[in-house]
Amino acid sequence: MQKIGIYCASSDGMERRYYDEARRLGEWMGRKGKTLVYGGIGCGLMETVAQAVKQNGGTVYGVVPKGLKLKTGPSDAIDVTLWCDDLTDRKTWLVQESDVLVVLPGSVGTLDEAFTTMAGCMVGMHNKRTIFWNVNGFYDGLFAWLDGLVAKGVVGRPWNDLMSRVTTLDELTSLLV
Repeated sequence: MQKIGIYCASSDGMERRYYDEARRLGEWMGRKGKTLVYGGIGCGLMETVAQAVKQNGGTVYGVVPKGLKLKTGPSDAIDVTLWCDDLTDRKTWLVQESDVLVVLPGSVGTLDEAFTTMAGCMVGMHNKRTIFWNVNGFYDGLFAWLDGLVAKGVVGRPWNDLMSRVTTLDELTSLLV
């Protein structure tokens, strides 16, 4: 798995531990010569992982919507900028360009990307794995809700067919080799 897509927060207001773990993942990716494929924005966990990949010898692809209006523009860590039309187009590019998708802590945009990827896999549009890195229990509530959907009969196949759940960097990197 050479090209690793990352979905994560663009927020600069999270607890320090989340940035530390994003940096550790980026360092591992860079040292292993992996390519990061991500949303391309120069803030939050997105910027943390991109800078770490770049500083450790990896390659960074940023998928950036042309009309995005944020206080921070694209990261200066990007080696290849893939300009897309909008957030829907961005999700398509992220899945298309990645061998696997990793979900770090994030909010609505992160979950939108992760759910779109899982839904595409569920209906056979692709076979890309989604891996949730549940740093410090960040996604415990989400996992309980998802498991409840299975128990209610809404989801016809086990979540393990669509996604993996890991709690440590070692667990995550063992799935990315």
